[in-house]
Amino acid sequence: MSKNLLAGLGLIAAALLLSACDSSSEAEEQAPPATVRIETIEARPLAISSELSGRIAAPRIAEVRARVAGVVLQRTFREGSDVKKGDVLFRIDPAPFKADLDSAEAALRKAEANAFQAKLQEQRYAQLIGDQAISGQDYDNARANARQTAADVAANKAAVERAQLNLGYATVTAPISGRIGRALVTEGALVGQNETTPLALIQQLNPIYADLTQSTRELNELRRAFRSGQLQEVGQDQVKVTLLQDDGSLYPLPGKLLFSDISVDPGTGQIILRSEFPNPDLDLLPGSFIRVRLQQATVQNGITVPQRAVQRDSAGIAQVLTVDEQMRVAQQPVQLGAVQNDRWIVTGGLKPGDRIVIEGLQHARPGEKVQIDDTPLPLAQTSGQ
Repeated sequence: MSKNLLAGLGLIAAALLLSACDSSSEAEEQAPPATVRIETIEARPLAISSELSGRIAAPRIAEVRARVAGVVLQRTFREGSDVKKGDVLFRIDPAPFKADLDSAEAALRKAEANAFQAKLQEQRYAQLIGDQAISGQDYDNARANARQTAADVAANKAAVERAQLNLGYATVTAPISGRIGRALVTEGALVGQNETTPLALIQQLNPIYADLTQSTRELNELRRAFRSGQLQEVGQDQVKVTLLQDDGSLYPLPGKLLFSDISVDPGTGQIILRSEFPNPDLDLLPGSFIRVRLQQATVQNGITVPQRAVQRDSAGIAQVLTVDEQMRVAQQPVQLGAVQNDRWIVTGGLKPGDRIVIEGLQHARPGEKVQIDDTPLPLAQTSGQ
């Protein structure tokens, strides 16, 4: 093969290669821009909530105890049932207390008889002293005896009342309304001997308290934000309190904030906030660990973005992709606050009117142009916004 022929073949190959490159460049230039979905930033009033942990506590707890010594004859309630104030719970053998009452009443009648006799003697002596038939000393003795017997009557009346109380204590009743737990004694048990024996426990469960803990650091940050005007404080009567159940779902009944403690626990550096929830079905039980979402502040011009729109670079800096008027994509670092309803609260980096990419982020490249998909989103996706 001649050198001229080889040179010709080389020129042909080079031409074909250049033609292929030109075709590839033209294809790239003619490729359509990536399609993305955007969201336009809007400023709106935003509730700032804190998610706090705590425990359920009963508003009223009564330990039912024996107030007199005796043998338990009967338990009249069903364990784990609801009882009302005044319901009979236990009966203690009343025989000794009935005997004490009878003895006290007899002593009272004797004292009343003595007082009656002393009173008559005082009246007779009052007539005789006027006629100087008796000495003044005898009259003074009669008056003193009348007063002493009257005091004996008063003392015996108190003894009768005490005996009546002890007889009444033999019938143990519920001091409050609520749900009663297991019986701590059984029939035949000797109770109240040199001590007030616990018999049962009653707890009020509806409504019920949720005692929450918040660190003083978080509280001080809120106060500084209030003073600077970044946040507006919510009045106690307007605070929205929502309880989160074990599975993450919301407790269906809203609660209310009762008070914030005025002292800090020196061991934990936290304060107690007490909230109250209706508990008609007794789903909330004392001692349970719970989480509560508490609205403590509002911001008038709050900005939020969907969580899926936020990316982080290798340094961990949060950023979003924005689209300008020329439909070009740019990276925008943002400062994030808390998460609320699957959306980040943005504290810096965005302003109302900015357009951010919320779908198609994997196809959008900074500096490149994109086209916007403006078809309506399904309701399930728009409800979180």
